[in-house]
Amino acid sequence: MDGAGAPAPVLILLGPPGAGKGTQARKLEEAYGMVQLSTGDLLRAAVAAGTDAGKQAKAVMEAGGLVSDEIVLAILQDRLAEDDCAKGVILDGFPRTTVQAEALDGLLERSGQKIDAAISLDVDDAAMVTRISGRFTCGCCGEGYHDTFKPTAKDGVCDCCGGTDMKRRADDNAETVASRLEAYHAQTAPLIGYYEQAGALSRVDAMGEIAAVSRDLSNIVRGVQA
Repeated sequence: MDGAGAPAPVLILLGPPGAGKGTQARKLEEAYGMVQLSTGDLLRAAVAAGTDAGKQAKAVMEAGGLVSDEIVLAILQDRLAEDDCAKGVILDGFPRTTVQAEALDGLLERSGQKIDAAISLDVDDAAMVTRISGRFTCGCCGEGYHDTFKPTAKDGVCDCCGGTDMKRRADDNAETVASRLEAYHAQTAPLIGYYEQAGALSRVDAMGEIAAVSRDLSNIVRGVQA
């Protein structure tokens, strides 16, 4: 769909923390020239650039408030018009509610675009708790490890640099991860239904190998580009 005059495809990645959204989005960027757009990055860039919507967002944030959907959509509209989005975009973190989804549909419709695929990276909650709560990194070189799936060859010593300063994120514990998953499902369930009803929902088993998940996502992208 990157031919002359064809609207750029728009994808949404849905998935809880640890499902691999960031990893898979980067792979899609590399393979198809698409651009990942996350709400946080969009806000920071708009504020830094001093756009009209960015100035509004800055004022709200400096006052300690939450940036409204209207401002976020205005920033997104500006970003979608930039040249590097011509081959398509991957939205991460927006929309979060059906109200936002409806507003986003309206924005895209005005530019002749639509949500081509809302992709749910499906995970097994119990397995995700194990996957996330076992993560740790080397504080010296940043190499990532896991208690079960990727332990260090020598206990407490980094395989890459020999460092011994291992770090764990404070929120990477079983109780917190389970709570985050529960909140995600509660907030995202309505979006799943919304895009399923619109005929735009695709599901991918995100518990498999990264390469297998990438293949499934690539099949979806090729489908919307056809």
